[in-house]
Amino acid sequence: SGTDEHGLKIQQAAAAAGTSPPELCERVSGLFRQALTQAAVSFTDFTRTSEPRHQRAVRHFWGALRDSGALYKGSYEGWYCTPEECFLPESQLAERRDAQGRPCKVSVETGHQVHWTKEENYMFRLSAFRDPLQKWLRDNPHAISPDPFYQHVLRWLDEDLPDLSVSRERSRLQWGIPVPSDSTQTIYVWVDALVNYLGAVGYPESHGEWWPAAHHIVGKDILKFHAVYWPALLMAAGLAPPERIFVHSHWTVRGQKMSKSLGNVIDPSACIGQYTLDGFRYFLLRQGVPERDCDYYDEKVVKLVNSELADALGGLLNRSTALSINPSNTYPCFSESCFPKALDYRETNGMGRASAEDYEFVASVASLPLQVASYFEGFQIYKALECISLCVRQTNSFFQRHRPWKLDRKDPADQLWLDTIIHVTLECLRVFGTLLQPVIPHTADKLLSRLGVEPEERGLSSLMFLPRYSGKPCPFEGRQLGPDTGILFHRLERPRQHQTETKKL
Repeated sequence: SGTDEHGLKIQQAAAAAGTSPPELCERVSGLFRQALTQAAVSFTDFTRTSEPRHQRAVRHFWGALRDSGALYKGSYEGWYCTPEECFLPESQLAERRDAQGRPCKVSVETGHQVHWTKEENYMFRLSAFRDPLQKWLRDNPHAISPDPFYQHVLRWLDEDLPDLSVSRERSRLQWGIPVPSDSTQTIYVWVDALVNYLGAVGYPESHGEWWPAAHHIVGKDILKFHAVYWPALLMAAGLAPPERIFVHSHWTVRGQKMSKSLGNVIDPSACIGQYTLDGFRYFLLRQGVPERDCDYYDEKVVKLVNSELADALGGLLNRSTALSINPSNTYPCFSESCFPKALDYRETNGMGRASAEDYEFVASVASLPLQVASYFEGFQIYKALECISLCVRQTNSFFQRHRPWKLDRKDPADQLWLDTIIHVTLECLRVFGTLLQPVIPHTADKLLSRLGVEPEERGLSSLMFLPRYSGKPCPFEGRQLGPDTGILFHRLERPRQHQTETKKL
């Protein structure tokens, strides 16, 4: 992760705030670091594009572009959007009036005003890379996903691909990396920023250990920079494009785009305070569908988190570890006579006490780890969480169906079945807790600690569900459960505004 710190908009923002660009960047970069820490987002590297190591990588990359003959000097003019740091074609502009009522042109996508700019810049021969880019994408249909964005890029490549202006006059833009051997020009902020992907893995010396096995995760608004400009620049510098580019859409608020002027921007810090860190992370990852914009509103967060974390998952842990059900506070034994292994669960009548429905449910939980790993790998986290949620509901139904609280402990047969019901339920919870660790780390830790699962037993690679059903030993069987960690996830209250509206009604 990190912060892109150069460019005209930073230079102008610093001037407006009465500070210098380095001071502004130091402060804002610190806020981003703080936000990531608060959101429990870990990273192996935090790159700041104003760092010496990054600037060295950019200068080397520029040299590779120059040596390959991909750069030339030329006059460029067009409509420039400072907030987006790019030139926009007429097709992406609309006529509006500014604050003083004067006619002006704005970006259709963002509403930002554009200004006519003409200057002498270094140009990148982007037009020469249209065929290589098309071939790369046709040979690698999963290079950009989800598929709608892949198709979008192919359509762009069917159109003309004009050469790209890759520097700005230094008299206009001082806050950036100077072009090597030409102090009158500053390297275009996007060329500068994109090189951070290489710099972070040791470019120009040791990047070969990693590159091109890189997966970029980008917003749909910066798709052209990552899926057209960046691969072309890499090819020109003698490097392969990244392995995968995952693209995500945006969050809207009650159907509207977030904007400062509408006053509907959601503050993640406030949400973490209101819904807890795990609650907010769970909602965003459970509801965030990459290929289309998703709508955010408070009531939806409360309803989803209460239903799936507090009630379904928390309720299941509470019921299956209650002293009234499990007075010994242990991971009870599994009975093969109650739940015999069946090749075909439709022919289980008279074999034990487990029903055909129980066999179906156990099979779906057994297939869950591989399913979740596959969805995580494909960046479809919402689908992984959907599958986990379905299995949590099935486990609750299993527990409810057999009513363990009605069984007679004095009857040896009932005691065996009671222990088996609890064993199966705890095994399911262990799987859910393990798989949910990347999404809700604190809640998953609480759940696994309650089950007595040690830190070294929480890895995905060694996750085996219900080994006793397959005749293998279970390391947890007979083990004392961990200390009571209390309510797994406290129910959230409805947003205050909603409560007030209800009172008014």
